[in-house]
Amino acid sequence: MSRVPRWLGRLGAGLSEMSERLDERRAEVEREAAAEREATTPGAAPSSEEYPEPLEPAPRPDPAQAVPWGVRVAAEAGWRLLVLAGTVWVLMKVITAIQLVVMAFVVSLLLTALLQPTVARLKRAGVPGGAATALTAILGFVVIGLMGWFVTWQVMANIDNLSDQVQDGIDDLRRWLLNSPFHVTDKQINGIAKNLRDAIGDNTDSITSAGLEGVTVVVEALTGILLAFFSTLFLLYDGKRIWEWTLKLVPAAARPGVAGAGPRAWATLTAYVRGTVIVALIDAIFIGLGIYFLDVPMAVPLAVFIFLFSFIPLVGAVASGALAVVVALVTQGVFTAVMTLAVVLAVQQIEGHILQPFILGRAVRVHPLAVVLSVAAGGMVAGIGGAIVAVPLVAVTNTVVGYLHAYSREQALRHAPRPRGATASGVAPVTAARPSREPEPPADEGQVTPPA
Repeated sequence: MSRVPRWLGRLGAGLSEMSERLDERRAEVEREAAAEREATTPGAAPSSEEYPEPLEPAPRPDPAQAVPWGVRVAAEAGWRLLVLAGTVWVLMKVITAIQLVVMAFVVSLLLTALLQPTVARLKRAGVPGGAATALTAILGFVVIGLMGWFVTWQVMANIDNLSDQVQDGIDDLRRWLLNSPFHVTDKQINGIAKNLRDAIGDNTDSITSAGLEGVTVVVEALTGILLAFFSTLFLLYDGKRIWEWTLKLVPAAARPGVAGAGPRAWATLTAYVRGTVIVALIDAIFIGLGIYFLDVPMAVPLAVFIFLFSFIPLVGAVASGALAVVVALVTQGVFTAVMTLAVVLAVQQIEGHILQPFILGRAVRVHPLAVVLSVAAGGMVAGIGGAIVAVPLVAVTNTVVGYLHAYSREQALRHAPRPRGATASGVAPVTAARPSREPEPPADEGQVTPPA
């Protein structure tokens, strides 16, 4: 009987151990069933162990950011330059279509800048505005007309004598070439003369057509003179109101800057025209006196030509001087031509190094390279008239751009936020100094442009 309880104890311990194992197995089965239910439920996220998450692709960069910085800057500048080039091309087409009107108006601006001081003086003397304007304009055009008539009269009066002198000069030049160390033969000289005669004979039709076209040129010149006369008359009389009306066409945001640039541009143009007239007059007087004492024929008409050609910077002085030297060569011989060349070079050196810097000053100073390029471009676009107005246009543009740049910088500094805690006594206001090269408009000659 003593063995029965021990056996029952071992049996109970075995049953308890079996019950624990069954409980563990049941819990494991329940966990597996719960996992299967979660896997089959819609919208349930799969297990990270059974379904690993796919790798996300790397984000692509912005195409604009993928382009190098230098290429982006070049592209931005390129299309803006294309727009500006298209605008300039259209503007040049319009100017070419109405070239006569544009040239007449530009000439009237130059004449107005030259004659306006006379109108101002007459007004201060008590002459009414209309009478002062009419008197000045008529007097100015009469003087110009008399100059043209005088040149024509001198040429026509001395043409016969000049032709004889030219023939004698050609004979002297021929004898000099035959006796010169260049070993030029009589046969070579005759061959050159024959080629010239043949060239003139073969191009007779072209010369005749050019003469017929000259009639059209004369008609256009007379039309341009009338347009320039009336434009000058109205600019002298009513220039201020014309400028005020022009300002109304400018956007309101840019109007203050343009209103300030206008008087300075007009002062630059006035200084240029006055200085050029004075320099041209000095050149004509001294070169004319030199060729007169050298006994070169038609010294006075040549002096007038030198005065007129001096309005074309650099090129005009060379052309007029070469004309005087050629006339001296064919009429008076090689020695007189060399002396004439010396006189022309001396006067031009004095003009370039003394007269122009002293008379024109810093107001219209333009780099010589800009002068050469602008004269060449103006001549290619509009001939002699374009070469005359190219340099004053560049000078005025330089003044306007400089003033607008200073004005925009001043406005930016004026509207810039002040540092925090700054007081009126502690921080001095910063203002942009205007360039010292900007000429101030004369107080009594601001008729075409309003006072600054």
